[in-house]
Amino acid sequence: MTQVLKGIRVLDFGRYIAGPFCGTLLADMGAEVIRIEKVDGSEDRFLTPISETGEGGTFMQLARNKLGMTLNPMKPEGREIVKKLVATADVVIANLPPDTLKTMGLDYDSLKAVKPDIILTMISAFGRGGPYSNRVGFDGLGQAMSGAMYLSGTPEQPVKAWPPFIDFGTASFAAFGTLAALYEKQKTGKGQVVEGSLFNTALTLMNGTAIEQSALNINRVASLNRGQAAAPSDTFKCSDGWVLVQSVGGPLFERWTVLMGEPHWLEDARFKDDISRGENSVLISERMAKWCAERTSAEALAAMEEVRLPAGPVLSPQQVLEDPHIAAKGLFQPVDYPGMEKPAPLMRTPVELSDTPGEIRHRAPTLGEHTDQLLRELGYADAEIAELHAGRIV
Repeated sequence: MTQVLKGIRVLDFGRYIAGPFCGTLLADMGAEVIRIEKVDGSEDRFLTPISETGEGGTFMQLARNKLGMTLNPMKPEGREIVKKLVATADVVIANLPPDTLKTMGLDYDSLKAVKPDIILTMISAFGRGGPYSNRVGFDGLGQAMSGAMYLSGTPEQPVKAWPPFIDFGTASFAAFGTLAALYEKQKTGKGQVVEGSLFNTALTLMNGTAIEQSALNINRVASLNRGQAAAPSDTFKCSDGWVLVQSVGGPLFERWTVLMGEPHWLEDARFKDDISRGENSVLISERMAKWCAERTSAEALAAMEEVRLPAGPVLSPQQVLEDPHIAAKGLFQPVDYPGMEKPAPLMRTPVELSDTPGEIRHRAPTLGEHTDQLLRELGYADAEIAELHAGRIV
């Protein structure tokens, strides 16, 4: 199978999710990605541990297809190793504040002095140029400061989404930018800086809401799962579980009125278009809730599928593992890891290419698994490598 990025070397100094998953996407497409961690292991290796040695589920996902190296670039000997690695690389990924990058010798000027055509993909909480530039932050900060949390939950209690979608979105945008920079480098021979930030991603995802607020000064408040710009759009409790229903546009609403036995609602001015239905969504949700309460989730979903109304069950994580669609498509690939009793179900590359798909070739590395191998490739003798270990440089 052809690997689109075969021959591209990436140094992944990423931490937590945004930087590492950018590297993961590139690795899935064939790039050689070297994950560089702290000597004792970076914090994200050990989040929500599931293996005997403490590695977590997110690390299993984000470090797949990568070589693992430990290194302390804050020490002079470590910065020398960084320079030698950079000389062999096409891309450096680092999601650290700009000042920290400079201290570690990972700022663009330092990298360009070693490899003039290097691409630096830098990811931070807020990006460069504003008063927040050197603030640190996680996914939740993007959700909180973009309006996303404010419009989730209830007016009394903002709610952060469980999955770190700002992190993963930032990683995806950064990978997109990195691919664009690699394409430009093919044409011109020049590298550049690719910059992503959690805040940029969050504002991108909430931009439509900001535009509406600017235009109409509408001052929306949170309404839990109930949509405000169309209806029915909400979660509903059946006799044995919950379902989500989302209807947008006149044809879907018409199907819903037939299903509910309320065709006269089509003549009601309160429901004449999406925004009107959104403004009166409490009435629509109340009608839908009554209908769902009288049925099992399977009965409700079957009836909605019959009229082609978009709906689905609210699944627990265990139910996700048992989902027949996931099994039929083979979306989870079982991957073994040392110290785990059974394989980890890793979600495959989320975008599917017909001719050159991404693939999971091997598991995440154990701590420092490929350090010695990579140092030998750089010309270090075994005695020198032993000294570097003794000095906790690697």
